[in-house]
Amino acid sequence: MNNNYHKHLFVGRCILSIFAGCSHPANKQSKGTKKDTLLIKDSIPQNVKKIIKAYPNLNILYKENHLIFDDGTSIVYDDGKKKAFEEMLDDCDIEKMFSMSYDKTSVIPAYLNDCGRSRNEAFFQKIYGKSESEVRKNLVKIDWFGVQILFTKINGASIQLEKVKQELMQHEHLKKYLTNSSSFYWRKVRGANRQSAHSYGIAIDINTSYSNYWLWSNPKANETSKIKYENQIPVEIVNIFEKHGFIWGGRWYHYDTMHFEYRPELLI
Repeated sequence: MNNNYHKHLFVGRCILSIFAGCSHPANKQSKGTKKDTLLIKDSIPQNVKKIIKAYPNLNILYKENHLIFDDGTSIVYDDGKKKAFEEMLDDCDIEKMFSMSYDKTSVIPAYLNDCGRSRNEAFFQKIYGKSESEVRKNLVKIDWFGVQILFTKINGASIQLEKVKQELMQHEHLKKYLTNSSSFYWRKVRGANRQSAHSYGIAIDINTSYSNYWLWSNPKANETSKIKYENQIPVEIVNIFEKHGFIWGGRWYHYDTMHFEYRPELLI
């Protein structure tokens, strides 16, 4: 009986040894793969991670200083050029879109802090369309406080604007600021040769009767002039828009307080 017991014990140990031997290399490989994955993730710039998180449906990859899209096309992330403030407005790479911080704590924007105002045109044209006809293919109608506006459905932008509307509707005293709004309009930025965010169906201007714009108040000012800040839009409206992925032009030094723009990557 003792001999059988030791025989079975020996066989059992052999079996365990075989399983351990088989599983050990696999575990090593699994850990190595995970480590490699982490190393790959850590090599991605933080701002690119924000874009990937903000726009998961785009399936953007990053490799060798380029954002890679599903169709194999790519856009340079950092062109390596140093640019003055005005140059960034007209020739902004993706990296420089994040060169300023979107400050929700300050009542008055810091001098020249226009986070979100500089856009990489290649990026937005790739996502939303390079022409008016391309953009229009993805626009949907939204009943916005008595007016029909057009907004893009790409990246769930129109869904987020609907959420904004539903929350705003719960505050009767805010409705006067929201009527007579406008959204999609294929056009250049005033005085520049770059497309407005309205061209891509990602921006909405609320009632101009209660809005302030830096050039309206400072008609002789240029991009680096010292200007006085003005605003009439209640912070309640701003907070609701920002909650759903929209930045506010009133956070810009060159303020545009009627303007809200779907830019969730800047709010992460």
